[in-house]
Amino acid sequence: MGSDSPFLLAEVTLLSALQMGYLARRVGLSRMAHKVLPPAVTGPPEFERTFRAHLNCVEFYPLFLVTLWTCGVFFNEVTAAAGGLVYMIGRQIYFNGYVKSSKKRLPGFFLTLAVLATLSLLAFLGIMRGILHKYFHINLD
Repeated sequence: MGSDSPFLLAEVTLLSALQMGYLARRVGLSRMAHKVLPPAVTGPPEFERTFRAHLNCVEFYPLFLVTLWTCGVFFNEVTAAAGGLVYMIGRQIYFNGYVKSSKKRLPGFFLTLAVLATLSLLAFLGIMRGILHKYFHINLD
């Protein structure tokens, strides 16, 4: 295992996967508390908000992983890993808020959007820097 291995990106990815498992467990606990048996996805508003909060996190997860790794590989691993941790905090704020009230999800939602936009922009800049260097022999370092 080389010292250039993306340890920070791998650690944030693993932590985010564990977080997704934790959120899935929260849906299971909500199912039990509100007596909503699978495969039903409707029930009391409290259950439906918990279910939707988790599903929204699942829907955003591929976008998060792509931007995390692309930013980390082509721009800067430490910056990407820090952004990934902020994203996870934002998703937790989002989830906890949504479970309480759909309007309380917004602070976490806006935080995660800001992180995704930042990771995407930095990834784009890193890729463009690499393209300019490799194909046009323009070094911006």
